[in-house]
Amino acid sequence: QVQLVESGGGLVQAGGSLRLSCAASGSIFSINAMGWYRQAPGKQRELVAAISTGGGTNYADSVKGRFTINRDNAKNTVYLQMNSLKPEDTAVYYCAAGPLVNFRARYDYWGQGTQVTVSS
Repeated sequence: QVQLVESGGGLVQAGGSLRLSCAASGSIFSINAMGWYRQAPGKQRELVAAISTGGGTNYADSVKGRFTINRDNAKNTVYLQMNSLKPEDTAVYYCAAGPLVNFRARYDYWGQGTQVTVSS
């Protein structure tokens, strides 16, 4: 089992920045991919950014150029730096982790979520 603990959410004005952290513990040897998802009220959960053990990243088009995902393998922690935040970024953000299966991430483990609210 893997446990994921998120931190760093909060309330920020449009144009501001936040950094989310997600610390993994437990059977971390099984993790190849980590990512951040978000879910806004009335909307489906969507992938925001993901990173592999090797450092490869991908981002949702809506956050490219504004958000950066990185990981500290020594600390088993992944970060999401969010800059130039917009009201439409308001959502509950979830950390996810799991193995690569057939070269695709399978997110078996999820954090509890952290609220990000961007005021206009």
